[in-house]
Amino acid sequence: MSFSLLHPRDQIAATMDRIYGRDMTTTSGGNISVRDENGDVWITPARVDKGSLRPEDIVRVRPDGSREGAHPASSECPFHLGIYAVRPDIRAIVHAHPGALVSFSICGQAPNTRLFPEARSVCGQVAFAPYALPGSKQLGDAVAKQFATDARPGCVMLENHGVVVGGEDIASAFQRFETLEFTARTILRARQLGEVRYLSDAQIEHAWKSADALPECAPRPPSSLGKEMRKAVCDLVHRAYEHGLMTSTWGSFSARIQDDTFVITPQHVDRHSLEIDDLVIVRDGRRAIGRLPSRAARLHRAIYAAHPEINAIVNALPVNATAFSVSDASLETRTIPESYLFLKDVQRIPFEAQFGDGAAVAEVVGPKSPIALLENNGALVAGRSPLDAFDRLEVLESTAAALIRSRALGPIRPMSNAIIDELVEAFPSV
Repeated sequence: MSFSLLHPRDQIAATMDRIYGRDMTTTSGGNISVRDENGDVWITPARVDKGSLRPEDIVRVRPDGSREGAHPASSECPFHLGIYAVRPDIRAIVHAHPGALVSFSICGQAPNTRLFPEARSVCGQVAFAPYALPGSKQLGDAVAKQFATDARPGCVMLENHGVVVGGEDIASAFQRFETLEFTARTILRARQLGEVRYLSDAQIEHAWKSADALPECAPRPPSSLGKEMRKAVCDLVHRAYEHGLMTSTWGSFSARIQDDTFVITPQHVDRHSLEIDDLVIVRDGRRAIGRLPSRAARLHRAIYAAHPEINAIVNALPVNATAFSVSDASLETRTIPESYLFLKDVQRIPFEAQFGDGAAVAEVVGPKSPIALLENNGALVAGRSPLDAFDRLEVLESTAAALIRSRALGPIRPMSNAIIDELVEAFPSV
């Protein structure tokens, strides 16, 4: 089912359910609207529990100002209408109070989206609006003024009030909102580790220029193993999204089918609603006709070619491990036995080395070193099977989270070389 074919009421209810379910708003906080082709604005109601919002709760605001619905419209309706008035390209708006972005808003700051290429592409430069009384005309004017600047931002931070995000449809508005909150969370974690490293415009441009499409190849009927790998990848991507290891727009997962053939996640498909049919076959360096595999496809192919033992690869964004990727802090795996056995010594891949044919990364990542931090791009995990790769990804994030939390207690006590030797001898196949 295409989300875009749902009525605005259903789109809003489903999106609010997703935002509330991911702890990015509270029972009483936040509002969403959609402007339809007739100019009607459909908006969440005032004083209705966001955790149990129903399509029939959504309020319709007509162009003449008249309203239809079982409840009054959100008190923030004025700034929604103000944004639509100055930005005809915006068709959906999300306002909420997610924890990390609220931290920025109460400090009078906006997240620097040059943290990641994806964040810069999805969110752009973030604007900032000064405080005004919630629901007031002054707030509506202040927010609309920021959206109307020459920069035409898609994200505006509200001083002491959270964030407002607009998009060409509700899916893109949500993705922008989620990506900005993830960026803010990563910055806050990374600040606990030390200085945060941001990308230059030239580095971001290099990342996107390196993402040229693979040539096409004629389709073939899928094999039984191919079908099995498709389902495994699809199921684990959903699991990764639900556990906060990927975002809706960001994260790649592939599984080898045979030799130089693998299945991989596509571009421009929400990881939350990914279906088996969305996955893309890459065979002999060529993609299925009309399909766009993840931009990491060349990198995955290089690792498969160099390491026959590797049968699954994940590029992911676990927030704690990603915080290490944007700082110079070392991710120490000699913490508990599981961490070292599953992760070994975590490698670090310089930003520029992540693009191109993948040969430089394939020299570093393999069976003996299955984990790498990709500078300003999350983490890469290789495994013997899709489940093995996912398991290592979860252990990586758990280890990174423990290391960040431990900073409140003092220096850690890594396991000694003697303990590591004993572990490796006892568990040689891990």
